[in-house]
Amino acid sequence: MASKLWFKRKSYGWGWIPSSIEGWLVLLIYVVANVCIFRVVDLRSHSSSDTLINFAPKFLLITAGLYLICYVTSERHHR
Repeated sequence: MASKLWFKRKSYGWGWIPSSIEGWLVLLIYVVANVCIFRVVDLRSHSSSDTLINFAPKFLLITAGLYLICYVTSERHHR
């Protein structure tokens, strides 16, 4: 049984774009999660640098998760 592709490679440049409802849902969850985490971190921070230092690791972890999902559910992985 062929699995459905959630993301497809961009025609130009690097990266993927959503090609199914699942892909769009993953992208929406990624954006909402980053906004929510930023707001929580910002409320608890005392300065801009404090916000950046506390948000950056969480952002990188969530972005790595998105990258992994895109890679596993894209055309390149299914070849």
